Amino acid sequence: MAVIIGRKQEQKELNRLYHSDEAEMIVVYGRRRVGKTYLVNQVFGQTGFAFKVTGLYKQKMAVQLKNFSMAIDEYFHEGERKLPVSWMDAFAQLKASLNNTKTGSRRVLFFDELPWMDTKGSKFLNAFEWFWNGWGCAQDDLMLVICGSATNWIINKLFKQKGGLYNRANSKMYLSPFTLAETEQYLQKQGFEMERYDIAQIYMIMGGIPYYLKQLEPGRPLADNIDNCFFRKNGKLWDEFNHLYETLFDQSELYLRIVEALASKRVGLTRDEIMTATKHPENGKLSNALKDLVKCGFVRDYNSFGKKTKGKTYQLADYYTFFYLRFIKDNYGQDEHFWTHMLDNPKKDVWMGYSFEQLVKDHIDQVKRALGFGSVLTQQSSWFITKRTLEELRSNDDDSSQDEINGAQIDLLIDRRDHAINVCEVKFSDGEFVIDKDYSLRLRNKIAAFKAATKTKKSLVPTMITTFGVKRNQYSGKVQQEVVLDDLFVGK
Repeated sequence: MAVIIGRKQEQKELNRLYHSDEAEMIVVYGRRRVGKTYLVNQVFGQTGFAFKVTGLYKQKMAVQLKNFSMAIDEYFHEGERKLPVSWMDAFAQLKASLNNTKTGSRRVLFFDELPWMDTKGSKFLNAFEWFWNGWGCAQDDLMLVICGSATNWIINKLFKQKGGLYNRANSKMYLSPFTLAETEQYLQKQGFEMERYDIAQIYMIMGGIPYYLKQLEPGRPLADNIDNCFFRKNGKLWDEFNHLYETLFDQSELYLRIVEALASKRVGLTRDEIMTATKHPENGKLSNALKDLVKCGFVRDYNSFGKKTKGKTYQLADYYTFFYLRFIKDNYGQDEHFWTHMLDNPKKDVWMGYSFEQLVKDHIDQVKRALGFGSVLTQQSSWFITKRTLEELRSNDDDSSQDEINGAQIDLLIDRRDHAINVCEVKFSDGEFVIDKDYSLRLRNKIAAFKAATKTKKSLVPTMITTFGVKRNQYSGKVQQEVVLDDLFVGK
C-alpha cells in the first residue's frame, strides 16, 4: 500500500470498522478531487473488494444499470445473466451473488459516486434502501463503503432523509482538503524542493486539493506551473471550474451566482445582500444553497462580533473558485504566460491579501497554538463598522474619547474564554512587514473603534499574522503577539 499523506483519523476509523463484528455502512464524502476514492482504494487495496462499482456522470438509467450488471459479472463470474431492467432487479442480482459467495471473512462493498446512479425517475433510493435495510444490515460480514462528490445529495438524500435510510450510516466521514503541512509533505513526496512562501501561494490557488497539486511538475518555476495548469490553451485544469460545480450540485446555476456575488465582496455578504446580488426570489432554495455551500467548504459563514446567528455573513472560502473568478474566467487562452506577467500587478497583491486571510482562518488551530492558548475555548469572528455608525454611537456616549475615530474593519478576532481578545491583522508580504506611522495610527484607531462600539471589558491583544514577521522599529511596539507563516505549517 502506498503511503497516504494525512488522513490518519480516517484510516484509523476505516480499519476499526473493518474489524467490527457487525454490518457497517460508511459514507465518505467531500468535494471533487479531494481524494475520497484514493483513500478507500489504498486502505482496502490489499484485502480487496467483494464488489465495487462506480456511478457514471450524467448517464441515463439504462446505462447505469448495464454498468452495475457488468460490475457484478466482473466480481462474481456466474455466467450469463439477464440485464436488470430496474434498480430493484439489479440489487436483487447483487444480493443473490453475495449470498452464493460467502467467504467467512469481512466482505467490503464499495459504491463509488453513488449519487450519480440516482437518475431522475429511477427509484434508485427505494431499491438501495430495500437492499441494505431488508438484507445487508443483517449480514455481519458486510462492510458497505459509499463515496460521493455530490455532497448536497449525500447530506439531503442519506443523512437528512426521514425514511428508511435515516441514521443508517455508522460513520459519516467528511474528507477535508490538505492542510499546509500536508500539502508540503505531498509536494516533497512528488519531488518538489520549495520554500514555504511558494507553497503558501500554491495553496492560495489550489487549496490543498491533491488532484490539483498532482498537476504541478517538479523543476518548473512556480509561475510557469500555474500558467501550464490554468492559462495555456487546453491546460491541465482549464475546464475544471464548470465540472466542479456541475458534479457537486444539482441546478448548479444558483450556486455559481452565489459564489460570483461573494467573490466581489471581500468582507462577505448577508443573506439579503446575496438575494439582491443574485436577483433570486425570496424562497427556501437560496437558504438551502447557502447551507450546501457551507457544508461543502466553499463558503464560510460567520457572525460579526457580538451579533446573533440571524445576522450571519457569508464569505467565499474556496481558493480555486476565487482564483478562477478573479483571473482565469476572463483571461483563459488570451495570454498563455498570464501568471508570469502578473508578477508586480496590484490585482495580484489584492488577491494574495484576501486569500492569505482565508488561509489563516483555515489554520486557526495552528494560530492559537502559536499564540500559546491552543487548549482555550475561543470564538472567531470578523468585525466592521462604518464611520457614520460609530459617530452615532459616540453622540450618545458622554464618556467617549474626543479623538477622531474613523470607521474600521478587523480581519480576525479571537475571543478567548480567558477574558482576552486577540485583535488580528493579517498581512501577506514578501519580506518583513513594516509598520509605519500611518499604519500604526490606523491600528490604534481600529482598536479604539472596537472598544467604543462593543463596550467590551476584555483585554485587547494587538496581534500580527504575517509571512515573515514584523520589522522592529519605533512603531512596532504596539504589537503584543505575532504569528508567522512557519507557524501555520505545524501539523495537527
